[in-house]
Amino acid sequence: MDASEAMRVNRTLNKMSKLYRAVKARKLAALGLHPGQDVLLWVLAQEPEGMTVSELAARLGIEPPTATRSLARLEGGGWFRRETVPTDRRQVRIVVTDAGHKLVPGIERAWAELAEQAMGEASMEQREIALTALEGANDRLQGLVGEGVLAEE
Repeated sequence: MDASEAMRVNRTLNKMSKLYRAVKARKLAALGLHPGQDVLLWVLAQEPEGMTVSELAARLGIEPPTATRSLARLEGGGWFRRETVPTDRRQVRIVVTDAGHKLVPGIERAWAELAEQAMGEASMEQREIALTALEGANDRLQGLVGEGVLAEE
């Protein structure tokens, strides 16, 4: 790849990443969430019995202290509760409340709107080509940074 094409790829992906996050932040703000909190809450909502912080961190591909900090930022919303694990009092399960479950359709709607806005008028064939190329790039970059870094986001 020549320097001009490399610059174009870098500029385009950097700009898209920033713009995507900015638009996502606006959509999530209407729900009282910040980027990243949507994924965390959505993943938790998929587990009716809840999950421990360690399980949540593993599912998201982040470190447990990062999951703990993210949960602390979400705490005031009443979207989850902490329950002790009967077999291990040192562990707590994070369980989504009814209020948290009510946010899930809004999160999914925000994601769908954002995806639709990002893809625009592209045909199904163009969307598939773009997604295949981006997924391939993600896989290659994931291999360079190792497992667990942004694995699910």
